[in-house]
Amino acid sequence: MIQDNSDNVDVDNSNDFQLKNAEHPNQSLDWLTRLIAFDTVSRDSNLALINDVKSYCEQLGLTVDLTFNEAKTKANLFVTVPAGENADIINNGLVLSGHTDVVPVDGQAWSSDPFTATIRGDKLYGRGACDMKGFIACALTVLPQAVQLSNNGQLRRPLHLALSFDEEVGCLGAPLILADLKARGITPDYCIVGEPTNMAMVVAHKGIAVYRCRVHGKSAHSSLTAQGVNAISYASRLVNYVDDLAQELSVRDDGDALFDVPYSTISIGTIQGGTATNIVPNLCEFTFDYRNLPHMTQDDILAPIQAKVAELNAQMQARSPETGIELIQSVGVPAMTDSDSDELQSLIAALTGDNERHKVAYATEGGQFTNAGIPTIICGPGSIEQAHKADEYVALSEIERCDAFLEKLLDSCTTQSSMQ
Repeated sequence: MIQDNSDNVDVDNSNDFQLKNAEHPNQSLDWLTRLIAFDTVSRDSNLALINDVKSYCEQLGLTVDLTFNEAKTKANLFVTVPAGENADIINNGLVLSGHTDVVPVDGQAWSSDPFTATIRGDKLYGRGACDMKGFIACALTVLPQAVQLSNNGQLRRPLHLALSFDEEVGCLGAPLILADLKARGITPDYCIVGEPTNMAMVVAHKGIAVYRCRVHGKSAHSSLTAQGVNAISYASRLVNYVDDLAQELSVRDDGDALFDVPYSTISIGTIQGGTATNIVPNLCEFTFDYRNLPHMTQDDILAPIQAKVAELNAQMQARSPETGIELIQSVGVPAMTDSDSDELQSLIAALTGDNERHKVAYATEGGQFTNAGIPTIICGPGSIEQAHKADEYVALSEIERCDAFLEKLLDSCTTQSSMQ
């Protein structure tokens, strides 16, 4: 982790420079338009957007903390509106969390420029409109109100804003924020991750682990199979075992009916191997993902798969010592649990007027916050069904609902409320 509070990170992009130096908006739709104009696809830098938000926060009199990736090409932003009569309390409080990166638009047929916000009818279109710059726009809009309350000594609990990088490629940025907070001795009471939920309350989600399996065999002419070790054949045995394990998970008696798929799942994703029909293949690779219910862990499936790998390795190496199977984890995002968030759930239900709790199969940074001991829920504008697609959009009414929600949430931080 590299921490830096300086202004020495520059991005040479004339459009971004104009945005950075233009007057900042005071309405959520204008903020969303501005944010969409920053091309923050995960493979590229997000620094132009981060520097713009940093400038905005500093104009409000706030102190901004940035944490960078190793290459210092991407940054997280964390800022606190302090509380108390002397506006000096920065510990505890509530985090509004969002990721700044978006997925690519390559190969998608958009009806308009994906990085130019376009309103058609009752929807605003653009990459990131719902996932999840819409929530960030609303959070930035409410910041001046929070600062005013803080300056007046009326904010009883600090309000934090956390913006991360590389959520879309494995939730890589948020752990740096959490490590920085731990080092600074800051432990927020609660967190709201503003992923698109149509402003419904999501209280838990599954974890996800992605594995790549490389099976190293030994080549031989297909007429001399005894001289080779067929990588595809051994890969197929492991694939069949993984499929059997997935079937076992589906009939366990510890499922959770609040999830659309009420059990943990394993799914083979890709497979490739071999060079020609008349050659015993020396390499086969496949990938699979595991999506676990919150009460389960990655070890629940990793341990039996590793045992099967050891069994197959013994068989392969008995024929040729240089063969074997590698199992490599490429993504690991923890599940988000609802075990400690009862108070937060009650508050959100009161503010939204909706007592229904939802649980989802997709993963977010929420699991990283709960793993850090910060009770978390997910609630944000737009529908996950529109995320990652061409013509991604957020309904204008959803932005209005999110604005109203955050204003009520801020008001709850000014009284001795249920968040006490």
